[in-house]
Amino acid sequence: MRPMVKPALRRAWRGRRTVQFGVTPAHAVRMGPMDTATGGFLELLDGSRTLPVLRAEARAMGLPEEWAQEVVRRLAAAGVVDDPGAGGEAFDALRRTPGALERLRPDLASLSVVHQAPGEGAARLAARRAGRVRVRGAGRVGAAVAAALAAAGVGCVEVQDGGSVEASDVAPGGLPASAVGERRAAAAARLVRVCAPGAAPRGAPDRARDAPISLIVVAPRDALAAYRPEPAVTEPWVAAGVPHLFAGVIEATGFVGPLVLPGGTACAGCLLLAGAEADPDAPAMLAQWRSGRGARPVTACDGPLAALVAGLTAAHALAFLDGELPTSTGTRWEVSLPLLDWRSTTTAPHSGCRCGAAGRTEGVRTATSGAGRDTMAV
Repeated sequence: MRPMVKPALRRAWRGRRTVQFGVTPAHAVRMGPMDTATGGFLELLDGSRTLPVLRAEARAMGLPEEWAQEVVRRLAAAGVVDDPGAGGEAFDALRRTPGALERLRPDLASLSVVHQAPGEGAARLAARRAGRVRVRGAGRVGAAVAAALAAAGVGCVEVQDGGSVEASDVAPGGLPASAVGERRAAAAARLVRVCAPGAAPRGAPDRARDAPISLIVVAPRDALAAYRPEPAVTEPWVAAGVPHLFAGVIEATGFVGPLVLPGGTACAGCLLLAGAEADPDAPAMLAQWRSGRGARPVTACDGPLAALVAGLTAAHALAFLDGELPTSTGTRWEVSLPLLDWRSTTTAPHSGCRCGAAGRTEGVRTATSGAGRDTMAV
């Protein structure tokens, strides 16, 4: 191990006896009491020295070797120390991919802050390369979600959609104006390739493309299909145990979620049953909306709102791929123009639904504290 104070955490003295690592309450750590000798020792934790070398340098500074190792141990326990040589074989493969790690350094820094153990951020980033995500929809939201996931290092991002790109599909972060007139699936596939951080070495096996689907993101151009999803469409995913996340913009309202964990959280069938109980007129109205009768509705999806929803959707998807349960698990988040007030609605699994999630707790999130952490004295 070559201990390194995580470079993503800004360091500052809080008074004369305490050092704070990090700015924001969610990830800041305070350590103390600390003297100037300890502060000087911290400067040596830059990832270039092994523990034996650090002990020797501590001795040269007039400090006990055991004390130096104990400081490193406590810093690591507090989530402040990283190991730049960690990450395993998968991360070594990422290092060998031309240009990939340079593009992903901000993502690696973010993961190192979120995941405290030394080397865990590198391991999570490398694990994304084995992920396979399917995005259904290549409109303003779906294409941008696919681009963001590819740019974050997800190994295989597939986009499903039909027809040709229209001018109204073009949006920042999504399909470019040059793609108008092309087949949507082909244009989205090219966007994903352009955004992916580095190509795999020639001849290397594409394990992600052969892997089971990790997640389906449902972000169709007609967002009604995600806002009021049809159980017939999602039932095969539930039966196969494939997690899926709904997202989109409809009538100047953006939404992310719910993230459905088959057998653990409410599915599309549960949503339909719960909606019918809350509003007896809902099924008949939904049938009319889906019928397609009358004039084709104009999609009310402005660029900034689409970008906001796409970014949040990609962030929730990545949190799930990284092993967390984001707040969209079993919950839908909505935001409407012009005030942009976020609100959430949680739907419990319905006892009348065949998905079998009622009474299960696999998708139940536990609250986590966002307060800054204090460590034991050093």
